[in-house]
Amino acid sequence: MNQEKSSVLGRLVEITHDYFVAKLKPDLDGVTTDKMIGMDKVRIGQVGSYLMVNQSDTKILCTVEKMWTEESTRTHDIFHLQLIPLGEFDSNGDFTRGLNHYPTVGAELQLVSNWNLERIFSDFSDVFYKVGKLSAFETIDVYLDASAFFGRHAAILGQTGSGKSWTVTSLIQSALRYMPNAHIIMMDMHGEYGDKKTDSFASSPFPASKVRCMDAMDLELPYWLLTYSDLAEIFINEDDIYASVQYAFLRTALGELRIEANKGSDLGRITVDSPVYFSLDELVEKFEEANSETSDFGRKRGPMYGHFDQLLVRMQSMMNDSRYAFMMKPQMRTSTDSLVDLLKDFVGLGDPRANVTVLNLSSVPFDVAPSVTGLIGRLAFEFNFWNPKCLEFPIWLVCEEAQMYIPRDDHSRFKESRRAMEHISKAGRKYGVGLCVVSQRPAEVSETVLAQCGTFICLRIANPDDQEYLRSMVPDAARGTFATITSLARGEVVAMGAAVPMPVRFKMNLPNPPPNAQDVDYAGKWSKGGEEIDVKQLVSNWHRQVR
Repeated sequence: MNQEKSSVLGRLVEITHDYFVAKLKPDLDGVTTDKMIGMDKVRIGQVGSYLMVNQSDTKILCTVEKMWTEESTRTHDIFHLQLIPLGEFDSNGDFTRGLNHYPTVGAELQLVSNWNLERIFSDFSDVFYKVGKLSAFETIDVYLDASAFFGRHAAILGQTGSGKSWTVTSLIQSALRYMPNAHIIMMDMHGEYGDKKTDSFASSPFPASKVRCMDAMDLELPYWLLTYSDLAEIFINEDDIYASVQYAFLRTALGELRIEANKGSDLGRITVDSPVYFSLDELVEKFEEANSETSDFGRKRGPMYGHFDQLLVRMQSMMNDSRYAFMMKPQMRTSTDSLVDLLKDFVGLGDPRANVTVLNLSSVPFDVAPSVTGLIGRLAFEFNFWNPKCLEFPIWLVCEEAQMYIPRDDHSRFKESRRAMEHISKAGRKYGVGLCVVSQRPAEVSETVLAQCGTFICLRIANPDDQEYLRSMVPDAARGTFATITSLARGEVVAMGAAVPMPVRFKMNLPNPPPNAQDVDYAGKWSKGGEEIDVKQLVSNWHRQVR
């Protein structure tokens, strides 16, 4: 192993299974002044820096969690360090996470060479997926294990303004650079990653030859792809006194209509949830007939007379509202056969082909957003579930603002979207469907989904509830590094889990170009004034639902 040519820094004086305590030599240089290690200036014992414990054939990499002094009767104060062990180097210099051999009191504390740190990350990545540089050693690149990061699910978490959008953009740009045949689907809740039709200066941060940007109107996610539970969630108010009757009637009518509309087709057994076409107008007619049914020349009311009043108002209101046209009145997806083209566009196999599909959902009405996101998640999973070559075509689904539709609370409105994403988190890896959860409020995201994430990339998080929620999911060995999340600079992250060889704090590479998620210059715009606002055009955009 390439050893750093320097004297011993100190020795271990306390050993536990969680941490070590070392006492530094009293006459050591570099504690209060900078010391050169290769091309980097460091201070011995700086919190977050790396040191080596060496004893016989045991060489353990540690990170400094804490430093303190004790007064001495001599001329020098006594410096102590609390160290978190990260892993071991074997005789060939290969790094392995975790400890097989614990040192004993008296083991030497030494510097770690740049060569050793560089090798840890470069050896860990199978395609040299470079994403940033170490905060403590800015000349050392950080690589992620791409297969573990994309395949075992990931969470990117941080408060507003910490740099989540920049981090997501940088990760995807790097993926396209090193893995040009990627297949990524993004649910863009605020129009940050795609082209904006009303702003010629706002374009996608991804190469034009590799990205396809579509809003809900362009893609069309037709009502007939929704399951029975989805449609019930959209149309039926569970507080309606006739809700139970409406649920039962919808199930029966839906099954009949799906079967009738696809009679004679070779589709196998059609169920109430089959992704096959049926007429929404005919569904409304069935409800209207039952709702107004009478007998004996109108003197006797039918068994469901008046039971569907609220439901019909809701259905007709949505069918006549242009905001829901992408779902309720599709123009392209009007037959079962059209599902083929929809899926091609969805995963980037349509015309033009794309490695990244950005779905701009910013104009989707909030009341159907959970159903739309749930449908997108289900389509991603079903595509590879029924794909005999699923392992040849891995997909990565990015869930921006996940707390909006994968909530921790068991609210009926989010039941289907939460169930779809939890299903991917538990079973998606077997079929080549990876999940990326992006959120500013991790405490509000489904615990099931976060618990299945193999890698956490945490930006600055100040909220105590979010910190505590995440801390309960972090292994003991990473808690020292995790404690730094309140002091991270913008664009600086702490990464833990399967995609990194050890818990690490590093600066993410800046995205080039950046996403359409810039901070608003309040001071500049309010002091000097901004551009003139065309209110007429603004209202026109609102009416046409164009951003």
